[in-house]
Amino acid sequence: MDPNNPVVRLCLEGMEAEAKGKFEDARRLFERAWSVCQDDYDACMAAHFLARFQDSPEARFDWNQEALNRANAVGDDRVLSFYSSLHLNLGHSYETLGDLAEAKRHYQMAGDRLDDVPEGPYKDMMRNGIARGRKRTESDDEGPECAKQARPLGR
Repeated sequence: MDPNNPVVRLCLEGMEAEAKGKFEDARRLFERAWSVCQDDYDACMAAHFLARFQDSPEARFDWNQEALNRANAVGDDRVLSFYSSLHLNLGHSYETLGDLAEAKRHYQMAGDRLDDVPEGPYKDMMRNGIARGRKRTESDDEGPECAKQARPLGR
């Protein structure tokens, strides 16, 4: 990631604010990042973070889907390491909305793309999130109740 890219810079500042518990500041920074996007790469990144700060499950789903659509439109390797996270978050959105079959499919795709994520704590966090999502969606017997118990990612 290019630290001179204004979207990258704003997203990094937003993540710092989020880590400090300054959620409104983080949300404003991610909204600013969205407003200065120059291409699909920028939009993928900004949408990915904006999804975490939406007030409804439907809005989170829309932003997660937007992030994945924009990643698909990039057309080069810059987004390879994003796909696991994008599918994990979209899987969680489907799960929250009660579509366990689609959630399960996206958790599988997240796992399939895990090799594109560099080793380290972030990859460990992704691996854990994918495992938890798969466990929650492994049986249709759980029904919508498991979706009610799911925690939003990133907060």
